[in-house]
Amino acid sequence: MVSKPTNNRAKAIVDAAAAGGWCVPAMCLYNLEGIIASVRAAEAKKSPLLIQLFPWAVEYADGLLVHAAAEAAKKAKVPVAVHMDHCQSPEMVKRAADLGGFDGIMVDMSHYEKEENLKLTTELTEYCHARGIITEAEPGRINGGEDGVSDTAELEGILTTPEQAQQFISTGIDWLAPAYGNVHGKYGPKGPQLQYDRLRSIRESTKGQVELVLHGAGMEYFGTDNGKLIQENVSYGIAKANINDIVNAPYMDFLQQNAGKVGLTKLIEEATSVMQRETEKCMDWCKSSGQAGSVKMPSVNWVKMPTKPRSDQLEWHPVRASCDAKPEDGGTHPYLGRQVRQTNSGIVVAACVDGR
Repeated sequence: MVSKPTNNRAKAIVDAAAAGGWCVPAMCLYNLEGIIASVRAAEAKKSPLLIQLFPWAVEYADGLLVHAAAEAAKKAKVPVAVHMDHCQSPEMVKRAADLGGFDGIMVDMSHYEKEENLKLTTELTEYCHARGIITEAEPGRINGGEDGVSDTAELEGILTTPEQAQQFISTGIDWLAPAYGNVHGKYGPKGPQLQYDRLRSIRESTKGQVELVLHGAGMEYFGTDNGKLIQENVSYGIAKANINDIVNAPYMDFLQQNAGKVGLTKLIEEATSVMQRETEKCMDWCKSSGQAGSVKMPSVNWVKMPTKPRSDQLEWHPVRASCDAKPEDGGTHPYLGRQVRQTNSGIVVAACVDGR
C-alpha cells in the first residue's frame, strides 16, 4: 500500500481542526464568485477553509474552475485547500487526481455493493495517495439529492457502525463521512434524527486513524438557531463540515431578486458580498474563526523543468506531484511524464510539496 501523504494542505487543516476541537467549513462552490466570496470570508475571519467542488466543475469547465480554485488557495493569506466532493466514478477520480489542483478527493463508491465499494475505494485511494492527494469515503448511505450524487431515494439507508468504520479505515482513507441520521437533501417531517451516541462511539473507535466529516448540513435545520446543530456536531468530534445551500441559497435569492435592476458587474459584486457574509457566519458556527494561525501549512515550491530550450516561452501550470527533485537538480524528476504536465510550449512544470 502507498504511504499516506504527509505534506498535504487539506490534511494539515483538518488535522488542526480535530486537534483543536473546531471544524473547518468545506464550502460547496459552483463558480468564481463563490471561490472569491469564500476566500474573502476566510481572510476576514482568519479562518482556515476548504474550497469544495463537485465533478461537475471538471466536466463543465474542463478543469479551469479547479485551477482557479487552486490559484486562490495558493494566494490566500490564510490556510486554504481544494477538495472534490462525491466523486462517484473511478474514471473521474483518476481524471481529477491527474488534473492537478486538488488536495483531496472524496472517493464515493457507496452506490456499489459493499465488497466492490471497499475494493474500489482501496484501489482509488492508492491512486490518489501516489499523487499526494488525501481521500474521503462514505461507508453508510446518506440518502438524498445533493448535486452530483446519484439518485439513492429508493435504496435503504444504512447507519454506520464502528465495525463498518474500521473496514473503511482498512482501505487507507484519510477522512470518514459516517451516517448517523444525517442525510443529503431534504429531511423528513421530524427533521434530523441525529444519533450522537453512535457518532461518539465511531469517534472513539477511529480516533488517530481518520478524521470525521459531516454531510447533510442543510439550511433548513443546520442554518438556523445560530448554527446550533453544527456546533453540536463539532462537540462530538466532527472536524470538517460540508456547507452548501446555507450560503448558496441566499446568493441565488439575491440574484433572482436583483437581476435586471442593477448593472451586471454590480450584481456580481453585491451577490459575492452576500455569499461572503453567510460564509462568515458558518465560520463562527464551526468555531474556525481565528484559527488560521493554528494550522501549519506545508510549503509548495514551483520547479521549472524545460524539455526544450524555449525558456522564453515558459508557462507556469500548477499541478500536484510528489517531488524528490531540488531546483538545482536541473530537471531530474522521478515522476516525469506521469504526474507533471507539459504545456503547449513544450515546458514541463512540477510542484514540489515537501519544501525542499
